[in-house]
Amino acid sequence: MVELLDAVFHALSDGTRRAMVATLADGERSVSELAAPHPISLAAASKHVTVLERAGLLSRRTEGRRRMCRLEPASLAAATAHLRHYERFWNDRLDALESFVTGSEEDP
Repeated sequence: MVELLDAVFHALSDGTRRAMVATLADGERSVSELAAPHPISLAAASKHVTVLERAGLLSRRTEGRRRMCRLEPASLAAATAHLRHYERFWNDRLDALESFVTGSEEDP
C-alpha cells in the first residue's frame, strides 16, 4: 500500500500530470489529446502518461495507431482514503484549539 501511495503522490506532484488526470475524468482520450493543451512534445506527454500508468491512475489501450488512455479511479481512491485520515486528525486538533482559545473547553 505504501508503494502505491508513493507512486500516486509522485505522479500527482506534477501539474501537467494533474491536468491530464482532470481531462481523463471527462472520458477516454488519446495521448495526443492529452498533450495538446500543454507546451510539451508528444514524447514528453508519453513519459507523463507512463508515470500515471505506473501509479495505476490510468490504463492504456491501442486503437489502430492511437494510444487511448482511461482513468482508473482505484489508486486515486486509495490516496483519498489516506488523506481523509489526516483530514479528520487535523480537524479534531483545530477544533480542540478553537475550544481552548475561545475558553469553551468542556471538562472531560
